[in-house]
Amino acid sequence: MIWAPEETFSREEIQAIQLRKLKQAVAYTYEKVPNYRVKMDQAGVKPKDIQTLKDLEKLPFTNKSDFRDNYPMGLFACSKSELVRIHASSGTTGKPTVVGYTRNDKHIWTNNVSRIACMGGATGEDIVQIAFGYGLFTGALGLHAGLENIGATVIPMSSGNTKKQIMFMQDMGTTLLVATPSYALHLGEAARAMGIDPEEDLKIHIGLFGGEGMTEPMRDEMHRIWGKSFLCTQNYGMSELCGPGVSGECEQLQGMHVNEDWFIPEIIDPKTGEVLPPGAKGELVVTCLGKEALPMIRYRTKDISKLMYEPCPCGRTTVRMENLSGRSDDMLVIRGVNVFPTQIEEVLLQIPEIGPHYEIKVERKNRLDVMTITVELIDDRLLDSYGKLEKLNAGIRKNLKAILGLDAVIQITAPMSLQRFEGKAKRVTDLRGEGL
Repeated sequence: MIWAPEETFSREEIQAIQLRKLKQAVAYTYEKVPNYRVKMDQAGVKPKDIQTLKDLEKLPFTNKSDFRDNYPMGLFACSKSELVRIHASSGTTGKPTVVGYTRNDKHIWTNNVSRIACMGGATGEDIVQIAFGYGLFTGALGLHAGLENIGATVIPMSSGNTKKQIMFMQDMGTTLLVATPSYALHLGEAARAMGIDPEEDLKIHIGLFGGEGMTEPMRDEMHRIWGKSFLCTQNYGMSELCGPGVSGECEQLQGMHVNEDWFIPEIIDPKTGEVLPPGAKGELVVTCLGKEALPMIRYRTKDISKLMYEPCPCGRTTVRMENLSGRSDDMLVIRGVNVFPTQIEEVLLQIPEIGPHYEIKVERKNRLDVMTITVELIDDRLLDSYGKLEKLNAGIRKNLKAILGLDAVIQITAPMSLQRFEGKAKRVTDLRGEGL
């Protein structure tokens, strides 16, 4: 099912919409957001200089650091009284990245998510179980509104409580699962461990997955656990752009269709900032069109992808972005949560009993991401007191969870036991690889 006619417009029609909205967005942002007005002035460009889509390249980028430097709401273009929703995600300094929505923003967001849901096979007949965590994370409430908008019945389960998740799947006849790919695999394996065959005993036949990347081996494993006919698609978005709803896979599984009448994607060389030609792989940059609360011009996502303009068998004419192949920075995505090593370092440096050296290891166990952080004691006499070590361990975990929003395994070692580096220190080891 195709939700909106704009998804099948000709390239000329799409570009005409984009140019009209781009001119409006640039003028609006220049007038309303002092930070971006300064950037444009420094670049020597004015709103009147934007006459073609090619002129987008004249505009300066917006970066994650702009959120940090203007915390909490310095990038907003409207007053607090015009807001109807505030969300937030983790920032590089431990401070959250705050985003907001006017009533019109929320309406556009909901309809964009409805498009993504329909791309992935959802219909108004589905009973949807959302296993994303509800709260400041945009994923759960974003998918919730978009799916209700197409007429689906939504069960807001939130994340965790696996046995209860499976019970509701059985009792409510859930047909569609919203989750991270890793948690979906965990749910399927847990069901099988309980003697439940997901393919035979449950009615779930669609998965709408986001929050973390899904590799093709993971998709193959999803079919092994949930059944060969299980349709699992992934969708893309981030809080700074709107949340989910930027792009999503259709049932053809040939890349993620971008909602181009609301977002202009570019691919740049992450080192030079040069715009690359269609089909080239590089860093994804997105310009939002029509946002009122938090306009966003040329936002550097740090995600690595490429754009594909060839026709899709599904009938949609919008450009597709290749499934992500990595990031141009050192951010980790763990269970759908963005984690920066600098966030962890800031927490650890505030704990007097441990030194500045640490190691982060990320593994996948039982289909779930597990992060282990190894730290060094300053005083080895603490090793003689089990009670003090346990108290210190619990304190580190508590402080990290308050900043990251997820738990970690803490290993405390003796002084001088961790590797030292003469050059740039390698703090992070990601063992998840390309598999499960």
